[in-house]
Amino acid sequence: MRKLLIGFFSITIFISCSNLKQVSQNNSTPQLKFINSIEIPFNQDFKNTKIGGLSGIDYDKKNDLYYIICDERSQENLSRFYTAKILLNNDRLQVINFQDTNTLKNEEGKTFGSWLTTPETSADPEDIRYNPKTNSLIWSSEGARVLTAEKTILQNPSITFMDLKGNFKSQLKLPSNLEIQKEKKGPRNNGTLEGITFDKNYKTLYTSLEEPLFEDGDQATTSKGGLIRLYQFNVKTKENTAQYGYRLDAVAHEPKPKGAFSVNGVAAIQYYSKNQLLVLERSYSTGTQACTIKVFLCDFKKATNVKDYGSLLNQKIELASKKLILNMDDLGIFTDNIEGLTFGPKLANGNRSLIFVSDNNFSAIQKTQVLLFEVEE
Repeated sequence: MRKLLIGFFSITIFISCSNLKQVSQNNSTPQLKFINSIEIPFNQDFKNTKIGGLSGIDYDKKNDLYYIICDERSQENLSRFYTAKILLNNDRLQVINFQDTNTLKNEEGKTFGSWLTTPETSADPEDIRYNPKTNSLIWSSEGARVLTAEKTILQNPSITFMDLKGNFKSQLKLPSNLEIQKEKKGPRNNGTLEGITFDKNYKTLYTSLEEPLFEDGDQATTSKGGLIRLYQFNVKTKENTAQYGYRLDAVAHEPKPKGAFSVNGVAAIQYYSKNQLLVLERSYSTGTQACTIKVFLCDFKKATNVKDYGSLLNQKIELASKKLILNMDDLGIFTDNIEGLTFGPKLANGNRSLIFVSDNNFSAIQKTQVLLFEVEE
């Protein structure tokens, strides 16, 4: 969840850019062709819940069914995910029909608590993926790092395996640099595990930080991007096997007034091919209602495994490459807080479809959008 008015801690760390090399792209580059989009009405009711906060989506090809996670922290309705049918007609989006909703459960089999009353028992759901090999799901939570005079909340992010009804099965073993800490070390608040994706064999899982770890340098600004990490896990052992450095773009637009809140970070990832991910960067600046959404083809074949690096600063390492394949600013349409993407069904010409969803933060001035693209490869 990106809460657009939340402030962030910042530190000044100097980085020797000459030691960081961007590896070259070695495969053909896909093109994304926009087809159309639809909107879900604000606070649409479904089975005694308000539809909104749609933060992650994945497609079950066999059953033509989508799993969509909601990032509500049980403030009004319980933390949950939906199943839905997204109907296409002549390769165009027609309507999304929600089928069911299931609450997320913790290790004790209980629903998560409310962020408003018992924040230490709450979750911050961000992404969801379906595994057809095991007929089960996996989801990520960002956790929290809140240090104020009134309260201290230190809640680690998590990646949880669950069944199709939301019941807890197990969790990935996250590395120590993902532990939330009081000192400015480890993940920033609201900047941790936004995206998850399986490889094609469902043996490897990838996840991404939204913003840099404190020890990896500053957040993105309008003049410079920050350094984040992409994490690779063995699904069977649940162990972290690799980490790769990735440089964010700078924030797209100067905030108004100057100096107000702005952010750019990775909001979602999608496995594309061996050693390659589609990486969605989402930039927002105060004073500009739309978000700038960019999709990059990221290649980490030649990138340095930085798993054992305490910091990415002043290191002779190769970053994962990135090549821009879509800037939604160029489409001439309004794009809101897009946080989820998945490959959908094949289109009539045999090309794959790519579907995006936006998180409206349960705000009446934001939109819940579903966007359809054709993937030309």
